[in-house]
Formats: sequence, C-alpha cells, structure tokens
Amino acid sequence: MRRIVLLLVALPVLFGLAMLAASELGGEVVTLYTRDAAGAEARTSLWVVDYEGSQYLRAGDRSSGWFERLRREPEVRVERGGKAVTYQAVPIPELTPAIDALMAEKYGLADRFIGLVRDPAQSMAVKLVPASP
Repeated sequence: MRRIVLLLVALPVLFGLAMLAASELGGEVVTLYTRDAAGAEARTSLWVVDYEGSQYLRAGDRSSGWFERLRREPEVRVERGGKAVTYQAVPIPELTPAIDALMAEKYGLADRFIGLVRDPAQSMAVKLVPASP
C-alpha cells in the first residue's frame, strides 16, 4: 500500500519537473518583466518567436498571471540575449494559429510536451511593440 501512495505522490511531482525542464531547456527562453496591481515587478520565463519583423510571446492560458498583469499594464520589459528592452505587449488573437505553428517549429518536442497540458483554445499571441523613446 505504501508503494502505491508513494507512486501516486511521485508521478505528479515527476511530471511537473518534466514540464519545467521542457519549458526551460527546450530552446530560447526570454525573461518577461511585468508589474502587479501594487506595482511590484514579476519575472516570467517564456518562449519567443520572430514573425514578420516582430517578436511574439504566447500565453498558453489567458488566465495566467503574467498575461493578466500585461493586460492590466501593457508596458513590459523583455530580456533577450542579455539585453532588456521596453515594449507595449499587444494581444493579437488572429495571429495565434501562426504563432502556435512557429512555436511548434522552433521548440519541437518540448512544445508538444507542453501541449499535453495546454488548451489551444486558450492560447493567445502577444506582439511586442517597441516602446517609443
């Protein structure tokens, strides 16, 4: 009985660690800096793709904390390749299928693995528009 309980506890932990490894080690990862309602900065590691001269993030779930924060305050910073730049984060629903396809192409197996727990209907492409100086 104890082995069954141990297995039931260990499987979700192992699955969670595998998800973390896939998201962090599956390819290029950028750091998104958003602000909460109180103004405190939050950091989120995300995948990024380039499309038609712009950078895009993908919210796998529209109710995720980082997506909610950027909807409330769209001015964000993104650190990519050691350089942090300020952007306006603009959700672009009509580009979501194209961004999903680019994420799948760029991140391959890691994207398919993350897709096991991501509802494609809840995905949202987010365009990073450079902030005016």
